[in-house]
Amino acid sequence: VTAWGDDSTGERDDAPTGAGFVAIACGGAHSVGLRNDGTVVTWGDNSEGQRDDAPTGAGFVAIACGGAHSVGLRNDGTVVTWGDNSEGQRDDAPTGAGFVAIACGGAHSVGLRNDGTVVTWGDNSTGERDDAPTSAGFVAIA
Repeated sequence: VTAWGDDSTGERDDAPTGAGFVAIACGGAHSVGLRNDGTVVTWGDNSEGQRDDAPTGAGFVAIACGGAHSVGLRNDGTVVTWGDNSEGQRDDAPTGAGFVAIACGGAHSVGLRNDGTVVTWGDNSTGERDDAPTSAGFVAIA
């Protein structure tokens, strides 16, 4: 992993070394890496638990970062959240399996279920949740 830019909260100097990363996601001032063994590695800002609250263990297949929160997708289709919870980024997260994709905005997150429906949680100040589609048939989210 090579990181550049601001380093006021460890965005560069705390970046992990070594090989085996298959994905990287960047938040406001923190980052998450997904290793080929299904574990996640975090670095950068920790003011909202972006690092300390990160899950341990293997089994992750996807990662996403919001402004100060992160989401991981496990190989069993469940969603794990950590970091900031000021807008429900953690407490409002969906439970249960069946997710196939995840994405994050500044203070909200989106999940795609295997039936093509979209689930949203977190901030709703500008319709991030209320304006989400209610029909099925979606194949990707961003």
